[in-house]
Amino acid sequence: MKVYLLQDVKSKGKKGDIINVSDGYARNFLFPKKMAVEVNAKVLSEKKTKDESLAYHKEQELLAANEIAERLKGKFVELKAKSGADGRLFGSITAKEIANAVNMQYNVNIDKRKIEAPQIKTFGKFDFKVKIMAGVTANMIVSVVE
Repeated sequence: MKVYLLQDVKSKGKKGDIINVSDGYARNFLFPKKMAVEVNAKVLSEKKTKDESLAYHKEQELLAANEIAERLKGKFVELKAKSGADGRLFGSITAKEIANAVNMQYNVNIDKRKIEAPQIKTFGKFDFKVKIMAGVTANMIVSVVE
């Protein structure tokens, strides 16, 4: 019997899958616990609509991420820091500081966990990456000045 899973079922499938199970398993376990429904034309139509909707939303999200990446690609972020007598910084420049600077200068909300930067302990220019989405990154430059 083909059933459409309404929940994840251990060792059978994930929510939204259409799987083949024995009639007894479906009637005695899956249906009473409301874990699945029998596949019919209505269920197939709803699944197709959900899949199309999900694909559309993912496509729109990817377009938005690419737009943000194009806006940020190759841009400079300037940070001011204090240093000691030998030119080394007090502490280091963190991803949080870089994220705040990107948010302030370009009005793009970037999470600090999405920034891949080297350890910055001196003045100068350094390259860093911003992961906007899986597969979408923007290379930027941070300039640390006194």
